Amino acid sequence: MRILLTGATGMVGRNLLEHSDAQNYVWLTPGRDKVDLRDRDQVRGFLKAEKPNFVIHAAGVVGGIQANIREPVRFLLDNLDIGRNVIAESRRAGVTRLLNLSCSCVYPRNAPNPLQESSLLQGEFEPTNEGYALARMAALKLCEAISKEDPSFAYKTLIASNLYGRFDSFDPSSSHMVPAVIAKVHAARFAHVAEVDIWGDGLARREFMLAGDLADCVLRAVERFDDLPALANVGTGEDHDINTFYSEIAAIVGFKGRFVHDLTKPSGMARKLLDVSRIAAWGWRAPTSLSDGLRKSYAFYQHDILNENIQ
Repeated sequence: MRILLTGATGMVGRNLLEHSDAQNYVWLTPGRDKVDLRDRDQVRGFLKAEKPNFVIHAAGVVGGIQANIREPVRFLLDNLDIGRNVIAESRRAGVTRLLNLSCSCVYPRNAPNPLQESSLLQGEFEPTNEGYALARMAALKLCEAISKEDPSFAYKTLIASNLYGRFDSFDPSSSHMVPAVIAKVHAARFAHVAEVDIWGDGLARREFMLAGDLADCVLRAVERFDDLPALANVGTGEDHDINTFYSEIAAIVGFKGRFVHDLTKPSGMARKLLDVSRIAAWGWRAPTSLSDGLRKSYAFYQHDILNENIQ
């Protein structure tokens, strides 16, 4: 099988490609220098020339709360263009199987937790990442519309929880919460700083899954695509408050200082926990615990990120 993987240089893409089962497929992994996914003509030309049998759409312009607040237009427009081009042009090229990877930001900010797939579009998005969420929702609905119009096109979506792990971004200007906290707490420990700040009161709850676990689920989905639900959440089924993430990371890093809350900063949604009963009934559960996953992520930061910066 020839699989086009968009976003192959991102965290999800790289975890997919290093999975032991990835060797069972031929991967098409064009970088932006070869195909700018925001350009419809480039996407159309690539699909026509390479003729993939399957598309995994994992590409997107991503970032944490700070990045989304700072550049809402880019997060909306770039992701709208990328999703529309990849999905619509795959249909035009006759690719009958496509797996669209989305994220939990598509759920309404006040939807009851755990978040069920039936809650989509039943309320407003979280304002701090509204543009990104709108674009991701548009891609999800486009997949649904294509399959509804012509059932021979099986275009399905997995909605992933927040991710962390190998190949994550630890740049504080663009990173998500877990890598940002790892970098901040590590720096505080080795600079002998006594205090580390936490945005908000730290009581907002989040579900984070190791990116390698999502890769495992995606490759299972490729193998068993016919019986995969058309729409399903993928996560750990467990959440923790922000303060717990800081405490767990501090213990792993060896930080002995204290935490202070900056109540002038936003906390984001109060809770984001996915209902994973649909994917569990299909036969998959996330295998990695939070503590094991955080240790793996910190090991990657130490051995790959810091060593790379020192060289």
